[in-house]
Amino acid sequence: MSDTPDVAYLPDIYLGIRDRYPQVADALDGLGRAGEQAGPLDEREQRLTTLGIAVGALAKGAVRSNVRKALGVGCTAEEIRHVAVLAITTAGFPSAVAAMGWIDDVLAEEA
Repeated sequence: MSDTPDVAYLPDIYLGIRDRYPQVADALDGLGRAGEQAGPLDEREQRLTTLGIAVGALAKGAVRSNVRKALGVGCTAEEIRHVAVLAITTAGFPSAVAAMGWIDDVLAEEA
């Protein structure tokens, strides 16, 4: 699933780090592939799971990236939004609201 990221929407700072430290970027990409292959979750389940982790971490860039990845494997907007709703009881309402905003921003961009 993971390969070199699509640079169309990535922040300059992220791209700069990848360019400055290509061995680190390659290792990170390899770790991502190894994690994806390490268990029984299919691509959709993996994308929704990693989105949930990003929501809980309040990681705006990771939320936005994982929304794009989830859309790329066929997840619907409602499935993606459901992840933010589920986060209310574990990450808290403010975190879920912030994540919903980031999710809706990407969904609007991708529409």
